[in-house]
Amino acid sequence: MQRTKQENRKRRHWRLRTRLQGTAERPRLCVQRSNKYIYAQLIDDVAGTTLASASSLQKDVASAAGGKTGSIDAAAAVGKTVAERAKEKGISKVCFDRGGYRYHGRVKALAESAREAGLEF
Repeated sequence: MQRTKQENRKRRHWRLRTRLQGTAERPRLCVQRSNKYIYAQLIDDVAGTTLASASSLQKDVASAAGGKTGSIDAAAAVGKTVAERAKEKGISKVCFDRGGYRYHGRVKALAESAREAGLEF
């Protein structure tokens, strides 16, 4: 039986997660996207806590993207915001978890804007 796109993505993410683990010094930058929004979190897997997060649902991020929450501009705004919040907490290095999505479009825009804002992958 053929798998759905979502099942394939979950399998890719599972394979990716076997190699990635976030720590307090180098948390995991986890990306989740839907058709309408994009989310990013910095996760310490050892302690099981979220250190910082940002999403295109938030008013300040959505306004920075011109009100379009599912666009590349919104993804770039989320990347910049999560990087700024990480810098406030003293985090400069992260490992990038693309969530099984291709490194293309919104995921790529988020990663590049986070790099420009000062995060090291």
